[in-house]
Amino acid sequence: MKLQQIQQCLNRKFYDREAEIEALMTALLSRQHIVFIGPAGTGKSALSSMLGKIVEGSRYFQHLLTPFSTPEELFGVLSLKDLEQGIYKRNIEGMLPEAHFAFIDEIFKANSAILNSLLTLINERIYYNNGVPVTSPLMTLVGSSNEYIEEEEGLEALFDRFLLRYEVEYIREEDSFISMLKDEREMTMPTLTLEELTFHQSRVKSVFISDAIYQTLAKVRSKLRDEGIRPSDRRFKQSLSLLQAKAYLEGRFEVTRTDITLLKHTLWETIDQKGKTEEILHDICHDTVEAFIERIVPEFEDVIVNARNAMIRRTPNSHTTVSELLIQGKSLFLEVQAMHRQAPNREELIQLKQDMHKRLLQITTDVIGF
Repeated sequence: MKLQQIQQCLNRKFYDREAEIEALMTALLSRQHIVFIGPAGTGKSALSSMLGKIVEGSRYFQHLLTPFSTPEELFGVLSLKDLEQGIYKRNIEGMLPEAHFAFIDEIFKANSAILNSLLTLINERIYYNNGVPVTSPLMTLVGSSNEYIEEEEGLEALFDRFLLRYEVEYIREEDSFISMLKDEREMTMPTLTLEELTFHQSRVKSVFISDAIYQTLAKVRSKLRDEGIRPSDRRFKQSLSLLQAKAYLEGRFEVTRTDITLLKHTLWETIDQKGKTEEILHDICHDTVEAFIERIVPEFEDVIVNARNAMIRRTPNSHTTVSELLIQGKSLFLEVQAMHRQAPNREELIQLKQDMHKRLLQITTDVIGF
């Protein structure tokens, strides 16, 4: 798949940036926004600018903000012809409202004159030009900053618009650092067309999310609340697209429990919550008991359904089929017993064991009278 080829090529081009590249590709597929936070010289700009190079036929906009930046720099100058008639209309051609992808460096330098229009554009993909709504084709905006926002700066709403938030550090591994210093390769980057990207984005929406994943997300929400961390319902809802995109990027059409660890870059609101959020997600997503239950329950349900169907059909082989299915069901029950011995304090294993025993007993009783 081209997407994976692009990801692999980016990993070869940018040393020690696998997580950030996966995030960028995930944002691309899910049509979400991402912010990179870290010191100058970590490659934030170079990596982000790749969006304009890997999607053929797309429009890309890039700009560096300062405290003195004006709306003209992002949204275009006022049309003098319209201004003569008292109409405050901007010439947005080639500017941010017309871009498919954008990179705004030092985005937290946005002042009040820029902020409102920027918020609407990022969130709703709409720019109001002289009060008239203009639909923007913006898919993904990448922001970067050397530092986090400070309280009372009035930038909380802007920070909230970025579903993915990544800290970017200098190259950590010495070998990678030396390889970067030596690297003089000219690399040809694979590309895909805007139409191909749109196709992939539509396919991402079809990636399956099971009830077990929704239940895990509910558990994550509950654990976060216990720690005073309260991401909004909207943020959880938007996060589903990230999970689907991550699975799709890895060639899967179903979200798995481990995909949820991506949300350690999403569900915190303030920097002091970041570590605890990551800890909670790690504990939940790598819970061997819950992963075990997620595997056992569907298998056992299939056994029960197939056994019932075999008894309903009443074919000459039905009795044999049900007997074989009962053996499978009892084997799964023994697995639950073994897991319960390893984790005797897990209430969900006790309940599962009781439920499985009751249903197997009922099937056995039905077979005797069959």
